[in-house]
Amino acid sequence: MSGSVLVVLMAPGGTIDRPSLEALTLAAALASAHGAPLEALVVADPAAAPSIAAGLGPPAVATALVVDHPTLTLGHPDGWAAVLAQLIEARGPIAVVGSGTERGNDLLARLGARKDLPLAANCIAVEPAGERYRVTRQRWAGSLLEDAWLDAPVKLLTVAPNTVTPADPSALASGAASMETIAPTLSDADLAVHVTSREAPERGGISLADAKVVVGGGRGVGSGEGFGDLEELAGLLGGAVGGSRVVTSAGWRPHADQIGQTGLRIAPDIYIACGISGAIQHIVGCKAAKHILAINTDADAPIMGVADYAVIGDLHAVLPAISAEIRRRGGARA
Repeated sequence: MSGSVLVVLMAPGGTIDRPSLEALTLAAALASAHGAPLEALVVADPAAAPSIAAGLGPPAVATALVVDHPTLTLGHPDGWAAVLAQLIEARGPIAVVGSGTERGNDLLARLGARKDLPLAANCIAVEPAGERYRVTRQRWAGSLLEDAWLDAPVKLLTVAPNTVTPADPSALASGAASMETIAPTLSDADLAVHVTSREAPERGGISLADAKVVVGGGRGVGSGEGFGDLEELAGLLGGAVGGSRVVTSAGWRPHADQIGQTGLRIAPDIYIACGISGAIQHIVGCKAAKHILAINTDADAPIMGVADYAVIGDLHAVLPAISAEIRRRGGARA
């Protein structure tokens, strides 16, 4: 089917991840603007892909595409790039939309190299204008927004994480999409590079990426042991604990807990920044939070410029007082 919009949906854990849902939301709006059908390629383990595809449907997704190949796995980036290249040849989409995660950007960059097409990465808005797209995208780790024109036979773009509010899945699917199984032809070179295993850091409870409440600590925490106050508050609020680059460089927290340009970008309902000065690299990682509460002894710290609320004081006095008040009101989580 020519003239469609194709969205790439990553489902590494057996469910479509949030960045892909954001890409799906933008792709659905783009398809609507074109008056074109939306097709979705499900990038998942073969055993899980059909059930994931079965959850997609109109008005958003017209056709869900599932790959059938004996050796292709999630760990074959060139293999999936080859799949997309063959879909472009066979179906002639107007645009291919993916998530602006490391995996999503990597996959569409490989596709662009194969098809000699430009890629507009980390977009936050897209507007069709004749044969071209006007795109607004993040540059310099989100500290700068760029307006640009994307002009190509097939437009490749990725959506910057935590910049598009994903639609409720039930609003995107009122019925079952047409499901098609595709059997790509892949060479040994397409499958030569692959990820053999992944080791996730040991972490109990809620992950930083999913937490509705994040308590972050910086140099002002003073030591690894000082994070006990942050852990206590996060536990009471059902949240997770993160840290600045200074904290992870000092070995007070593992790198997996780092929030910022070279760490994780979070989008909780509230981010409580404790003893964090607010370097631009850290602000990049937390600015998608709905609300920011800063606790710092320095009233002029840069973090105050982006905070919605602020407490000027010693975090090791403020946090225990907050935790005590939550307990007094019976708000402690089990």
